[in-house]
Amino acid sequence: MPPRDFRNAARHRPPDGSGPLRRPSFLVRIWRWRTETALAAATGAVAVLVIAALREGDWWPFLALTSTVMAPAVTSSGRGRIRAHLYCVVSRHRIQRVCMEIPSLHTRTGRIPLIMRITPTAAGERVVIMTRAGICASDFRAHAEEIAAACLAQRVTVSRHPRRANMIIVEIVRRGASTPVGLSPEFERLYGETGWTTPRKRSRETGEEPRGHGLPRTA
Repeated sequence: MPPRDFRNAARHRPPDGSGPLRRPSFLVRIWRWRTETALAAATGAVAVLVIAALREGDWWPFLALTSTVMAPAVTSSGRGRIRAHLYCVVSRHRIQRVCMEIPSLHTRTGRIPLIMRITPTAAGERVVIMTRAGICASDFRAHAEEIAAACLAQRVTVSRHPRRANMIIVEIVRRGASTPVGLSPEFERLYGETGWTTPRKRSRETGEEPRGHGLPRTA
């Protein structure tokens, strides 16, 4: 008899209980594509202003715009920042796709967890997620390999808030750079807590849950 895959047995909901995902509303689609929407709106507004200035024979807005765009691209640090933020945008959509594809990461009505914030780190990206009812940090921990594969990363780690179990952090590790373990002062100021813990993972042999490990405070 083949060994039982505990993750699939415990974390995947039966297909007849999940049903097809409903089409998200217009506001939900705007929220998921908020970065691209804001960038397109800003680009369109700047383009209109530059065209209007050029028609009047004023070249200074065009020169200022091209200088602003080209300045980050000619330096290695500027290109690194642009690349890091592009990875953030891509990772957000890939995590949303994983949540839509895996039954245990969305509700029976098709609602997926909210990605509240995603920021670049030295090793990859840090994602703050607010889960829906019926979804917990252990569900994300059980599908860490799927998330890592979708984000084209080496691995991901999942931590949860010590008091609000619906708030979790997904650390996407792309490079071998050393990232300080714990939370930055800015993060603590926004979310007000340290000691985010690794969710428990059941043993396949005994079914018991080992104790999680807290994240120490950064210096």
